[in-house]
Amino acid sequence: MAPATPELISPRSARVLAARRLARRNFRGKERLFLAEGPQAVREAAGHASTLVELFTTPDAAERYADIIGEARDAGARVHLADEQVIADISTTVTPQGLVGVCRFLDTPFEEILAARPRLVAVLANVRDPGNAGTVLRCADAAGAEAVVLTDASVDLYNPKAVRASVGSLFHLPVAVGVPVEQAVEGLKGTGVRILAADGAGAHDLDDELDRGTMGGPTAWIFGNEAWGLPEETRALADAVVRVPIHGKAESLNLATAAAVCLYASARAQRASGGCRTVTES
Repeated sequence: MAPATPELISPRSARVLAARRLARRNFRGKERLFLAEGPQAVREAAGHASTLVELFTTPDAAERYADIIGEARDAGARVHLADEQVIADISTTVTPQGLVGVCRFLDTPFEEILAARPRLVAVLANVRDPGNAGTVLRCADAAGAEAVVLTDASVDLYNPKAVRASVGSLFHLPVAVGVPVEQAVEGLKGTGVRILAADGAGAHDLDDELDRGTMGGPTAWIFGNEAWGLPEETRALADAVVRVPIHGKAESLNLATAAAVCLYASARAQRASGGCRTVTES
């Protein structure tokens, strides 16, 4: 295989320095660029039109992932051969995998999401942990949701931990960011979407909702902050506040687990009522 570039890029290269700065939110926002690390994320970025701008790779990774390097080049990305220290300097992980991509922002305007009339949406309201945000995005993708909305009080979608936790799902479905929760609810209701707030103290039981057959229509789930859940004013916006039943002795479920249960419950109900979606396991 031909080398990715004739020689190793210098650690003092302006491109290396610019990529390193993308670990900081203010630089990401200014440049509208973010980092995608590892073979899975880079492959997904290369397959998402006009997203992957640059790729830094060690010689070993370039050989091991020759197909990804080829996909990156085909996507128009500039490929730089770099030593392990350069990759370590750019990467935000403890054990880099030899591939770090620089990608353009790809969030979707909320109005476009509404225009598509989605049937299943996850709304993250004041979710602050990037790992949780990325994992919920992955769960939404796996359950067949058509969109995710991050409210204006939630974590940065492009935080490296959120990108890693999404395991490529960030590139699969539309995500709107910075939407006030009231605007998100009003807009979704306007397209005929039923709003359910997930809360451990909810008056409605998820099992009962499924048994009554109330979950087959278009639905948006609101998931709240990891520590204190949803405030009363947000719960009041919902058509129903729903709790996931705890049948054993566990005190509660964490955010990502509860989101997975709720989203899959809706996906199953929607398939049963109209055969409108297919959820498969990769």
